[in-house]
Amino acid sequence: MASRLTGRPATGARTGSGSPAEVTLDDGARVMVKRGDTPGAIRAEVAGLRWLAAADAVRVPAVLGHDERWMVTERVPTGRPDPTAALRFGRSLAALHAAGAPHLGAAPPDGPEDAFIGLAPMRNTPGTNWPSWYAEHRVLPYVRGAVDRGTLRPDEAAVFEQVCARLPDLAGPAEPPARLHGDLWNGNVLWGADGEVRLIDPAAHGGHRETDLAMLQLFGCPHLDRVLAGYEEAAPLAPGRQDRVGVHQLFPLLVHAVLFGRGYAEQALTAARDALAV
Repeated sequence: MASRLTGRPATGARTGSGSPAEVTLDDGARVMVKRGDTPGAIRAEVAGLRWLAAADAVRVPAVLGHDERWMVTERVPTGRPDPTAALRFGRSLAALHAAGAPHLGAAPPDGPEDAFIGLAPMRNTPGTNWPSWYAEHRVLPYVRGAVDRGTLRPDEAAVFEQVCARLPDLAGPAEPPARLHGDLWNGNVLWGADGEVRLIDPAAHGGHRETDLAMLQLFGCPHLDRVLAGYEEAAPLAPGRQDRVGVHQLFPLLVHAVLFGRGYAEQALTAARDALAV
């Protein structure tokens, strides 16, 4: 597959049961080959990587070839997380967000409206008002999905509906749409051996920049204090950001509740109740 998509012979592969797989090309270069089993998944990921790269901010692995089912990207040699690299990452992430998006819910150019976050569907529907857009397209669809799967009880769904009703008061000052990675947990942050961070596996779209930061905080990021310091240095955040973290974490927590079960539903409920208590 790597040979067909790159036009270069493959001489070896690191075997494994999952995707992506590491393949060695004839010149010794190592690449990553990823399979997308859901229609549109590879198209969405390729479009997202290219949109992030176009911002010339945070680096992403180069896409070397793709079709509807497979994608080949450069392999990133990784090293240890470093405070200096974290500070640079924070500044670069601010620059990525500042590159902007045409509107909330904007899909990357050539990307599908019906995209994905991990294995969960994610619809990129245009919006102009963040509280209503976030409620309609990033919270309530996953509440319904979790109820349908029995992960949330119907009466618990009311807690999220209450948060959505209060979002105009909880959201903070209005901001222009940011260019988001969209699935920014620590596993999608590669600390390069060259001291530069790369981002992988985007669910890229136009959204609120605090959503990316909240996801980094939710799932843990080495030297997060330095990442945030670099970010604030480059693009200060509106006062009260820490009070809004739980609101922005509802999206990833509910996605995880749909995909992985009750434990994440309980975390989402806690975040929702804390938001209502502010």
